[in-house]
Amino acid sequence: MPNPYISGTGFYLPPRIVTNDDLSSYMDTTDEWIQERTGIKERRYVEKGVGPSDLAIPATEQALEAAGLKVSDIEFIIFATSTPDFYAPGSGCVLQEKMGFNEIGALDIRVQCSGFIYGLSIAEQYIRTGTFKNILLIGAEVQSTAMNLTDEGRDTAIIFGDGAGAAIISATEENRGILSTHMHSEGKYLKELWLEAPASNAGYPRITGKQLDEGKQYLKMNGKEVFRHAVTRFPEVINEALEANSLTTENIDLLIPHQANLRITQMVQKRLGLSDDQVFSNIHKYGNTTAATIPIALAEAFNEGRIKEGDLLVLAAFGAGFTWASAIMKW
Repeated sequence: MPNPYISGTGFYLPPRIVTNDDLSSYMDTTDEWIQERTGIKERRYVEKGVGPSDLAIPATEQALEAAGLKVSDIEFIIFATSTPDFYAPGSGCVLQEKMGFNEIGALDIRVQCSGFIYGLSIAEQYIRTGTFKNILLIGAEVQSTAMNLTDEGRDTAIIFGDGAGAAIISATEENRGILSTHMHSEGKYLKELWLEAPASNAGYPRITGKQLDEGKQYLKMNGKEVFRHAVTRFPEVINEALEANSLTTENIDLLIPHQANLRITQMVQKRLGLSDDQVFSNIHKYGNTTAATIPIALAEAFNEGRIKEGDLLVLAAFGAGFTWASAIMKW
């Protein structure tokens, strides 16, 4: 049975940098206030007309080059996003056309912040069963166009940014690659972090002028509840992965968590007893790019020499749904 491993990574951030001081011109906030609560100094925003599939193109090109593969070598596309280019079709199909992939399958998954790891789990199974040899996995988001840049939307607007990360999941006979993946959900908390409208269950039309006036089209978050659950579920699912492979936290060379909030990452690090060298964080530069945070961080960590052959990597995420997941791999 072939082993699935990451043969190439890539990432892309739009060039427009939005600092905390920039946001203070839209809402009652300061650089100090944002950094104290989130660890974020700046984030990236797209220009008008740019969607997640556009951000995915340079990230994919980097990943293909790193893997030594061509567009024609990819046999399946998995696109994780909570902000697709269109309501329909999925962004995977949009990317397939824009990059000239063969007439291969293109699967969109919407698991928000956990999307990349859920996608990794799907790719893992296809590789292990011999169905495919090379799969493109994307995490890409355009959150900026969904933000309420007023005092009312401050709690979420300061957090999110745009970006894309890509990974090629390939088959190998070597003793390396993904060891296991673990996924969970708890839908009873869905309204603690959700976007209410437009909604297909709302009848006709799917969104009304009244709903727009009430701001139903903007992401809403109960920050305290999200924080409380995140700092519990992150360690749980990381330990689940370690125990499934008879490993301990001492075996972790690098933990790459979903970049949700620096305070969450620091609390998780403390609870697991990990050193600074064992945890990667880049939220200060890019904010929370939802499904894109882990592949962006993975590619950046590799480029910086933080990941070496034979290293044990753990990926972990928590987000809307609630959903949470982990993956453990030997690089």
